[in-house]
Amino acid sequence: MKIYPLVEGHGEVAAAPVLLRRLLAAAECQAVDVGRPIRRTQSQLRSQAGIQAGVRLALLQPDCAAVVILFDGEDDCPKELAAKVRTWAREVAAGKPCDVVVAYREYETWFLAALESLRGQYGIRPDAAAPAQPESRRDAKGALEEFMPRDRAYSETGDQPAMSAVFDMGLAHQRNRSFRKLVKVIGEVIIGLQQPLPDWPPPAWRSE
Repeated sequence: MKIYPLVEGHGEVAAAPVLLRRLLAAAECQAVDVGRPIRRTQSQLRSQAGIQAGVRLALLQPDCAAVVILFDGEDDCPKELAAKVRTWAREVAAGKPCDVVVAYREYETWFLAALESLRGQYGIRPDAAAPAQPESRRDAKGALEEFMPRDRAYSETGDQPAMSAVFDMGLAHQRNRSFRKLVKVIGEVIIGLQQPLPDWPPPAWRSE
């Protein structure tokens, strides 16, 4: 059985399975995998018709056991936007676990929160340190580039999945509220699929 993500960008199509599989592994959940993400536009992810069409498409996959909708909130309130989208999605989810995580402000904000764990990789300077309030940055991609050489641009399709594979999820959990929400949602999906869940989130993630 698989979780099928609905995502917005080409970067997330490659990155979301990497990140979700890491979370499933951290939860010692071997019975659940991640299906190929279904990409929706920004406007589709903010409309009832677009969300419900995406969820229905996910449910057409014979191994779909759950749906997780993941996209950038930009300047929207993550809690309010997620609540609205969650209502739309669950109306057509046929009783399967279905939840929404809105990254505030961008997926890359999670990398900023754990920037020290990316030192010396993907062009990140060896002395890079996470900003005090990583979620306050409007342009997280641009913020990452500030820690890269001038001739090195951040690549959504290349860097996003690569960084998703190595950034310290514990640091991100400690420093970023929307990442904590993602961790919480994955735990709830595992329970909803009637799979055993260890102490979650891992105790080492809970305090810096």
